Amino acid sequence: MLKVDALNQYYGGSHILRGLSFEVPMGQVTTLLGRNGVGKTTLLKTLMGLVPGRSGSISFDGRDITRAAPHERARAGIGYVPQGREIFPRLTVEENLRMGLATRPGSSAIPERIFEMFPVLAQMLHRRGGDLSGGQQQQLAIGRALAMGPRLLILDEPTEGIQPSIIKDIERVIRSLAQTGEMAILLVEQYYDFAESLADHYLVMERGEFILRGRGEDMARDGAREALAV
Repeated sequence: MLKVDALNQYYGGSHILRGLSFEVPMGQVTTLLGRNGVGKTTLLKTLMGLVPGRSGSISFDGRDITRAAPHERARAGIGYVPQGREIFPRLTVEENLRMGLATRPGSSAIPERIFEMFPVLAQMLHRRGGDLSGGQQQQLAIGRALAMGPRLLILDEPTEGIQPSIIKDIERVIRSLAQTGEMAILLVEQYYDFAESLADHYLVMERGEFILRGRGEDMARDGAREALAV
């Protein structure tokens, strides 16, 4: 679904992403792990067109999107849940969810499945986003991305600052979405156990490069946890 080939990105004279190549298959979860500052969020912003890649290529569903604008990537079917959630705090839960419908026809309804996945959003539909707890805001951010019916869902550290009970809810939703086979999922995480529990494939990044990669079931054998501790 997503294919990245020899992607390089710089900030000034600093080489941030170093020739990255990988694929995110349909109906599976690919997890990207790494410590703070290794380039994970920069990679996601480059995938979304928020920062330009210096060289290399990005293709989505067989189409070259290397030079596509962010809104074009969203319209093509890429949903993005950024680190820190970035919901609209003064808009209601319903209004936030409707923002996720921006790429669909104007009369589109909020998909009922979002409320099935996150019942709290139905209960707080008319409450402002800024009045929700951190965990509820994260559920709202994921719901907003799902409202568009993405073919690729990108999540940047969805467990950050979230209470354990809601982490379990988010894990359940991600697993169920992958099992339907309707989308590919790229999950960026620092919480190793969460990433390992969901990974069909994994990548470990260090200083803008992948130092380990493989099947999710092989993470322990490959020493992925130890690589993150170095």
